[in-house]
Amino acid sequence: MNIAVVGGGTRCRNLLDLIERHSFQEIFPKVVAVADKRDNAAGLVKARKKGLFVTNDYNDLFDRDDIDLIMELTGNQDIYNDICDKKKKTVRAVDHRIALLLREISVVYDDQNLTQQELRETRARYDVIMNVAINEDVMVIAPDYRILDVNETLLKKVGLEREEAIGRYCYEVSHHRNAPCSGERQPCPLPEALKSQKPSQTTHIHLDKDNRELFYAVSCYPLFENGEVIGVVGISRNITKDVNIQKVMMQQEKLASIGRLAAGVAHEINNPMTTILTSVMLMQEDTDHGDPRYQELQTITDETLRCSKIVTSLLDFARQMKPSKTAHNLSDLVMECIVLTRKQAAFNNVAIEESLSEDLPLINIDKDKIEQALINLALNAIEATDPGGKVTLSVKFVPETETFEITVSDSGRGIPYEDMDKIFDPFFTTTKNGTGLGLAITHGIIEQHGGTIDVQSKLGQGTTFTIRLPLDLGDIDVH
Repeated sequence: MNIAVVGGGTRCRNLLDLIERHSFQEIFPKVVAVADKRDNAAGLVKARKKGLFVTNDYNDLFDRDDIDLIMELTGNQDIYNDICDKKKKTVRAVDHRIALLLREISVVYDDQNLTQQELRETRARYDVIMNVAINEDVMVIAPDYRILDVNETLLKKVGLEREEAIGRYCYEVSHHRNAPCSGERQPCPLPEALKSQKPSQTTHIHLDKDNRELFYAVSCYPLFENGEVIGVVGISRNITKDVNIQKVMMQQEKLASIGRLAAGVAHEINNPMTTILTSVMLMQEDTDHGDPRYQELQTITDETLRCSKIVTSLLDFARQMKPSKTAHNLSDLVMECIVLTRKQAAFNNVAIEESLSEDLPLINIDKDKIEQALINLALNAIEATDPGGKVTLSVKFVPETETFEITVSDSGRGIPYEDMDKIFDPFFTTTKNGTGLGLAITHGIIEQHGGTIDVQSKLGQGTTFTIRLPLDLGDIDVH
């Protein structure tokens, strides 16, 4: 395993010393690069003497192909977050707390002939790492799933004292289960770690109070005594943000690819469709209304017009034009959308209401595009709501995050859980006459404005789409 270290101070030097003197059995770590802005940093100096790659700018590490793991040893969370954003997908990253924890645990259970004083000092450092210096959930677990030790982070999360947790089953404390974790969404890595005597990792998927998925990376690292596994160190880390970023990137790549294909198909189909429609309409003009062929021609006309509508939607979806932004009041824009969709709501016997904040700051947006997105959501909500139901559009400004929140809620049928991840996919639709492009176009519009859109829904309890747009005034032309 080739390691790059960001932060070439004393911690880095200690890591280099540890790797030099320790005999590894499962993996064979090797530091290949060190980055620190200080030329005289202890670890950087040692690395330079060893002939390793050294740099004052850790950004130089991201283009290298010989790195498997980046260790952040500066203690700066912003630097760690920046590393996570810029590193290659195949490269793992750990911050200084995880690196220190694993180092100290390896010392605690090392089979070297330590003196009693060294053992006491090591145990003291281990206690500091377990209970103070790490934000992840950490447990030391026996082979029978009973907790041998647990850190303060997890204790605070579950509301227990250490004495109340130690001796209980890990799955009971962390997951409120009466049996070990299992199944596709919450597999347990402990049995594999005990069997293979190697680290085992998996991902757990939980649901929060709003039925949104939370992802946790769960890892088990075996602890050895006299060559036998006596338990594991279990580390659980919330990776929901990382997973969501990956999903967004995959969605962007997918939409871009489909957009290019859609543009080509739409242009190829548009001309022959226009020819067909013109020819049929000319034939209708020469056909008596009572002639049976007239209705046949009308069917062709209607279906051709429907195809033209799909082609128009394809072109809208494929166009990635930069928004033309001017300053607007979102409350006024939402009211315009309500006026434009009120007739459709009345036709379906659905009430449409608004909840608008006063004195909203102006926001720099492409009015036509945002209006198109909101109308798409409002019409979908009206269609999904049974007669007598209600659709509500609301907008507010959140000063803490400097974002606007626009919600479109309905009291309709809700979205099945299995469809939630597909609703923004092009051509996915659950309606008879839908093209499956409305939500995909809406997603693209919001993304072009630097915003996000998410959905919460339960069957039989309605659906809420939430758009979040950053406060963006820029160089504006106020209208």
